[in-house]
This record gives sequence, structure tokens and C-alpha cells, in this order.
Amino acid sequence: RRNIIVVKINSADRLLAGSEPTHVSLLKDKIKEFLSNPYNDPNLPEKEEIEIENFGPCMVSKGVISLQNDRGTSYQAYIAVQNELVKAVNELRDEFAMANFGHVYAKCSEDEMAVVRKAVPQNISEAEPKDVSKK
Repeated sequence: RRNIIVVKINSADRLLAGSEPTHVSLLKDKIKEFLSNPYNDPNLPEKEEIEIENFGPCMVSKGVISLQNDRGTSYQAYIAVQNELVKAVNELRDEFAMANFGHVYAKCSEDEMAVVRKAVPQNISEAEPKDVSKK
């Protein structure tokens, strides 16, 4: 349960991240904190040590983002939220690449990119849209 954050957008384009209402402008930082769990908060995702080929042992988050939207959610709101989720993962990848290779992810070699993708996976699960008005 602690390894999953549910991000919901309702038909009025209101956003929930976990159990808290939030604004799209705050979502990226909330997701970055969730995935990185910098203070080993027992309410945030566990980390497991994995062996990454050509790199060595690395602590990797078990965090998963579950994106759910209503059939009435506007396309604009959906894309804005999706962009923030991807931005959060990309920033974490840049931070990892800078710390370990001295440059951002986009400037990494293919081998370095493979290491970064394993160390900072993009685990975003999208559920089928629901029509809450029919419940």
C-alpha cells in the first residue's frame, strides 16, 4: 500500500494526489518526494537494493504512480497531469545522472542511460477512465 500513490482527476478537473487535494503546479514536487523518499519515511515507498550491470548495487524505489481519471476529465487537464508525472521522473533521472556521471540524462551514453532507467524506473500505471456519474 505504501508503494502506490493514486493520482485522480475528476470530471471537474480537480486533482487528488494520495488522499490530498493538490494543484497541478505542485504535483511534480510531490511525486518526486514520493518516489525518492529522501528521509526513509515509513509512509512512502520502500527501497530495495538491486545490482545494476556495469554500475553495481543501487537503492531503487518500489514506488508506483496510479493515474486515474473520470470520463468527464478534460483532455487538457489529463495531459497537464501526465506531463507533471513524467517531468518528476525525468528530474529524478537527471539528478541521478548528475550525481553519478556528471551530466544530465540526455547527455548520457547508451550504457549510462540504461543504468539511470534501472535506478529510476518510470512506473506509471493508467487505469481505464471511469464514469462516476453512473454509480
